[in-house]
Order: sequence, then C-alpha cells, then structure tokens
Amino acid sequence: MTTLSETPSHRTHRRFRRHPGRRSGRPALGLAAALAAACLAVSLAPAPPADAAPAGAGAVGPVVAGTGTRAAALAEICDIYCDARDPGAAAGDRVPVSTTVHGRTIRLHVSDPDVMGWGSIEGGQPGDEVWLDRSFDGGRTWASGSRLGATTTPAGSTGWRTQMYNVDDWNNTGVGALRACGKAGDRAEIACTGWARNDRNAGSRSTAAATALMMLWDRDTGLFETNGWWTGANALTAVIDNARISGMGSYRYAIAQTYDKNVSSRDGQFRNEYLDDTGWWGLAWVAAYDLTGDSRYLSTARADADHMRAYWTSKCGGGVQWNTGIAYKNAITNELYVQLNAALHNRIPGDTTYRQRAQEGWEWFRDSGMIGSGNLVNDGLNDSCANNGQPTWTYNQGVILGALAELHRATGDAALLETARDLADASTGSSYLNPGGILREVNEGDDCNSDGASFKGAYVRGLGKLNAYLADRPYSAYLDRQADAAYGNDRDSLGMYGPHWAGPLVRPATGHGCQQGALDLMNAAEAG
Repeated sequence: MTTLSETPSHRTHRRFRRHPGRRSGRPALGLAAALAAACLAVSLAPAPPADAAPAGAGAVGPVVAGTGTRAAALAEICDIYCDARDPGAAAGDRVPVSTTVHGRTIRLHVSDPDVMGWGSIEGGQPGDEVWLDRSFDGGRTWASGSRLGATTTPAGSTGWRTQMYNVDDWNNTGVGALRACGKAGDRAEIACTGWARNDRNAGSRSTAAATALMMLWDRDTGLFETNGWWTGANALTAVIDNARISGMGSYRYAIAQTYDKNVSSRDGQFRNEYLDDTGWWGLAWVAAYDLTGDSRYLSTARADADHMRAYWTSKCGGGVQWNTGIAYKNAITNELYVQLNAALHNRIPGDTTYRQRAQEGWEWFRDSGMIGSGNLVNDGLNDSCANNGQPTWTYNQGVILGALAELHRATGDAALLETARDLADASTGSSYLNPGGILREVNEGDDCNSDGASFKGAYVRGLGKLNAYLADRPYSAYLDRQADAAYGNDRDSLGMYGPHWAGPLVRPATGHGCQQGALDLMNAAEAG
C-alpha cells in the first residue's frame, strides 16, 4: 500500500533553518482509473479552432492543430493530466528560465499545480519554431524526450507556444526536467533555455536538493549516475536522511529498489574488498532501518560490520586495514568501523559485542597518531605506523564526529563528547579547510565524479549528527553559513549544485558527488 508520505509532495511546508584519488506539489492521483480517465479526456478533447485569435506582439496564442510537426518521442506520460494539454487550461504560469536568439525570446513556462510545462517564442515572425526537451537524468540526456510539442508560429502572429507536457514520469519513478528550445524560421541557430522543473518535492532547500539528486538515480541499476559504488551508498544515505529530517517520503522507493538490485552484487550483502566501502554501505542500511523498521537492512549492516571485523589485524597494534589485500591502516576505514559498530549496539537489544568493538576501535584510533597536533585527522599511517602526513581530507574530520556521537549514546562516556567538540572546533575553525569561512576540499577540482567530490558531504553529515546531538547546537551557525553560500553561489536553475560552495558555479557533465554533498549540507543545516 502506498501511503501519503510515499507519494510526491507538491509543497513541503518546513522552514529552512537559518583524496586521495583512491582507485583510478501535489500528490499524484495514484489511481489507474483516474489516470486513464484523464488521458481519455485529453485525447477526446477537440483541437482549438484553426481561426483561434493569433497572439499579438509580446504574447503567445494557443497551438493550432496541424501547425508544425511533433517529432517521435517518449510514450505519452500521464500524471495529474496527460501530455499535450492546452496551456489555456493551466492553473499557473511561472517562468523559471528564458533565453534569446535573433531577437526572439524563448521561455519555459511551468504550471506548478499541474506539474506540467510548455514553451513559448515571442517577438518574431511566422515560421519561427519552438519545442520542449524532457530529461530524466538532470539534463544529461534527452534524445527520446526531444522536440515535444514542436510547432511553428502561424501567419499573422509574432509568437506561439507548445502544448503542456508533464515534467515527471512519476508512475515509473522518473524525476524529470524540461527546457524550451526554438529558432527563427529563417535562421539555422537553435537556442535553448536552462533546464528547470515544477516545484513538486521542492518546498525547502533540502527537499529541492533531494529531488535534484534523485534525477541522477539510475532506475535500472538502483545506483546513481556513473554507478559509483561507495558514492552510491553516500547518496542513498543523504536521500534517507532527507526523508527523516524533512518528513518528505516521496523517494523512499529508492531504498528497497537499491537493496533488491544490488544485495547479491560484489561479495554479497554490500561487502567488497574495500573495507571503507563496506562501512559506508553498512551505515546506509542502518539509516534505512531507522526510517523503515525493515529488519533485513539491519541484518545487512551487521554482515558489513562483521566483514570489516575480519580484517582487524595486529599491524600497528590493531585497526581495520583499508583493503582485504592491502595492509594499509587509514582513518576513514576505522572511523566508519567505530560508527557502524556503535550504531549497531544502539539498535540491537542486549548487545555487548558491537559495543566492545566500537570502544576498542575508538581507543586504537585515538592512540594511533592519525589525529595531528592541531586536532585535524590525516589520511593514515605509514609503514612505520606513524602519521603519514597525507592531507587532512574533509571527510576524515567529519565521520569521526558522527562516530563519537553514536559511541557516547552507547556508553554514556562524557569524555567522548568533549573530544568530539575539540575535533569539530578544529575543523570548523581551520582557515586551511575553510578559506574565507566556506568549506573547500583539499585540492578541490571542478569535477563531480571523483572520490573527493563526495568528501564535503560526509564531513557536514558527521558534523550535523554531532550538532543535533548537543543541546546547545554549537555548529548551527557554521552549517547555516555553508548552506547559504552554496545556495546562493553554487546552484543552477534545476537545483543542481557544483563543487565549489563559495562559487563560482561549475556544472560538470557527469557525477553525483557534488549533489550528494549539497544535500548532506542542506540536511545538516535544516536539522540543526
């Protein structure tokens, strides 16, 4: 049964609070009968009369049957209404993006209540063309959704418009975007607006970021665009956290589908040779268990923790090695190990094993030397079991904070929170990590598909967990400052974020790491 919390939300009424290169809105109707009736009503509706009043200068008129050619596209999509609806029936008209070409203005119009959009061209002459493109991967591709409603400006008019098309293919979990394209009739050049969408599932900064991330979720694989493995665990965790923090459950379907499509891959139960990858997935399934109560997710998290435990070795006095075949002891693997084991103890009545492992893991990590004199965590240990001096990646500063919060919950040891505050104060106050006050990854690049593109998200997620755990919320102002910067300087018309929270906006062609990081940030700021 689909509950209201699992259907797409038209508006979410929540106030927004104010590496290494390791391995090179309104709820839909939901009823088949209602959709069928809507499609039938549209298909049987008469076309506007051929002598409909033409649009004047600076305006557009209705599409006339027979004007222009509609290219082959996706099968008709139905949501509240079906594709190819007359814009004259639209319940709203918002123009999020526009562009110009040879003196013409091309606009994308969105009717938020209808979850549909249409394109228009103005200031031209008969023969000008306008159409829509529709994408279900954040504007990466649109071949099968191209030239929707293609039409030409008729004689006597200076502007025209397409019919309305759905933004989302909700019945097939397609989170979509539209853009309007057009050209002068006597010129070859084509201009397209930026991509944009309706305001469904975008009632706050965090839900808008979640919706943009879900545009990059691969419905075939259950992973995210580029099908990154450990980054997919982080992206899913960010989506799950958003459902918990914002109360919007529209994307809960991704949890079970990701699990079912991938539980038997790699070494099974989301285990593989990289022990940190296993830790990320284990924490994702803890988050899934917290949200859904489904015990299979907790069982998988236990299998992941046990897999990591099998590679706790005596080298350097303890700790989990990075890879099943590589003895390197690094920070991120052991931070995840502490957090995952503490989280399991906190969810398994009567447990002592996972608590003991978490405590042992923290005591080893604390004394390992990876925490430098300035309370920043370096990447790992060298062959002599000393701090290797490798960069203080942001995620190494953040995961340990979430780990210590979980371990304090497990043990009640007040010293753990004191240590966590010391570490958080060091990272939030570091001008090296926060030039100009805004977090920047070490050696931050312009890409979104590298390992490092996901690091800042993991940092603020851990900081946010600690902040929400502390009664005085000491890091809320820091998180709000980061969120305001990213929202104002690093976001495009589709709600997609680039790698630089302080700006300028860069939109790489591939990768979901930047969007996952932005969602983690908006989640942490809203929770705090």
